[in-house]
Amino acid sequence: MARWEGTLRKIDDYRWEIPASHKPGMRVPGLIYASEPMLEGIREEQAAEQVANVAFLPGIVGHSLAMPDIHWGYGFPIGGVAATRVDDGVVSPGGVGYDINCGVRLLRTNLRESEMRPRLEKLLAQFSVNIPSGLGSTGKIKVGKKEIDEILTQGARWAVKRGFGTKEDLEVCEEGGCLEGADADKVSVRAKERGLPQSGTLGSGNHFLEVQVVGEIYEPAVARGMGIDAVGQVLLLVHTGSRGLGHQVCDEYVRTLRDVMQRYQIEVPDRELACAPVKSPEGRDYLAAMACAANYAWANRQCITHWARECFMSVFGRSLRDIGLEMVYDVAHNIAKIETYEVEGRKTRLCVHRKGATRAFPAGHPDLPPRYRQTGQPVLIPGDMGRYSFLAVGAEGAIRESFGSVCHGAGRTKSRHAARKGVRDADVASELASRGILARAASRGGLAEESSAAYKDVAEVVEVCHLAGLCRKVVKAYPIGVVKG
Repeated sequence: MARWEGTLRKIDDYRWEIPASHKPGMRVPGLIYASEPMLEGIREEQAAEQVANVAFLPGIVGHSLAMPDIHWGYGFPIGGVAATRVDDGVVSPGGVGYDINCGVRLLRTNLRESEMRPRLEKLLAQFSVNIPSGLGSTGKIKVGKKEIDEILTQGARWAVKRGFGTKEDLEVCEEGGCLEGADADKVSVRAKERGLPQSGTLGSGNHFLEVQVVGEIYEPAVARGMGIDAVGQVLLLVHTGSRGLGHQVCDEYVRTLRDVMQRYQIEVPDRELACAPVKSPEGRDYLAAMACAANYAWANRQCITHWARECFMSVFGRSLRDIGLEMVYDVAHNIAKIETYEVEGRKTRLCVHRKGATRAFPAGHPDLPPRYRQTGQPVLIPGDMGRYSFLAVGAEGAIRESFGSVCHGAGRTKSRHAARKGVRDADVASELASRGILARAASRGGLAEESSAAYKDVAEVVEVCHLAGLCRKVVKAYPIGVVKG
C-alpha cells in the first residue's frame, strides 16, 4: 500500500487536521488524534485518506474523526468516528463494520494472582472445553427459527431470562444489552442460518478470553466504585461479536445501499462508503437489521460470561458469590446509534458511527447507569495479549468534540497474513510463557497473527486519548492467561 503524503495540520500535540481543501467534495475537515511519533506509522498506509473520504458523507457534522488506533478498514478506517444529521444525513454500513457490535466486557473477582496462578492452566483448559471458539465454531445453545428472532430483538435480556446471568449484568451493559429498533424481519434468512449454530461462541481472529491482574491503579476512588481495589486482583476480559450473522447483515446491506445511492443522488469517492439517508426505507432497514446483529452479540457475550463463571466455580470449587465474578461493564465497538449532541449551538439528533471506537460518556450523562453517574462510563481498551489493557472513564472532552467516543484498542500495525509470516504459534506461546503468560488458540496461526509485533503499544494509544481529554485512565491490567479464537 502506498504511503500517504497528504497534509496534516498540527492543532496541538494530540490533534492533527486534514483540511477540507485536501480533496474537492469534503464537507468537513478530518481530525486524527495522535502523538507526533505516531504519524509516521499512520502515513505508511492509506487510512488517513479514508478519513478524508468519510468527510464526503451527506449530513456529516464537526469532523471526520480517527482515534489513535487508526488503521486501514473497509470504507471507514478502523478507529473512525463520524456523526451525520438524522434529518438530512446518511447511514453507512462501512462506518459500523462487518463484525457488528464486536465489543468487550470486563468482570472483576475477589481473587488474587497468588490464588490464580496454580489453577490457571486448568481454567484455560476449561474455557477451551466449555466455550466454543475458532473459525466456524458452533455453540452449545440450540435454538430454532422463532428463538433466533427473540435473540435478535431481546439481546442479552434473552440470555438472562434463560438463566445465563443476572439482571445486575444488564444494568452495567451499554443499552442494557439490547438496542431498540431491532426488527428481525429485516435480517435475511441466510444471516439467521449463519447465526443459528454460532450463538454462544467466541469465534476467531482477535476474539479472546483473557485472565488479567491489576498492575496499576491511577484513580483509586473511581476503581473502587467498579469493584477494583488492589494491585494483583484478578479480572476477566471477554472480547467477541456478532459472528457470521453480523458479517452477513453488513455484506447484504452494503450491496443494497450501493444500488440505491444514485436514486438519492449521493456521490462518494469510495464504493465501500455505500450509504442511504437515515430516514429512507433502506436506511431504516439497515439500522433495524444492525440493531438485531448488535443484540445477537450482546446475547453472545452474556452466554459466554455465564459459562466462564461456571468454569471459575468448577476450577476453584467455590461459589460465585465467594469468587465475586461480577460485571464491571460491557461496551460495543462497531455500531451506529442515534444520539443527541449540540451542533452549532443547537441540540441535534445525529447518527453516530463508531467503527473500531467505543462510547465514552462522562460523569453526569443521563444515559449512564446509576452506579456510574458520578464517575463516568467505564471505557474498556484491550491491548495485545503480550502487554496490557486499560480501564478508563469517559471525560467531558469526548462530548465536546468526539461525539462521546474514544479509542477501542491498540490498533494493528500488520495484517494477519503479514503477522503470521515466518512466525509459529509455538514460538509465540513459548515467548509468552517465558513472561508468565499462558496462551491457547483454537485455530492454527491464531497466536502468530495476534502477537504483540502485530499491534501498536496500547499505552501510547490510551495516553493520547487521556491527554486529549477524551477519557481518564483508571486501571492498567496485565494478561496472565489467554484463550484466542
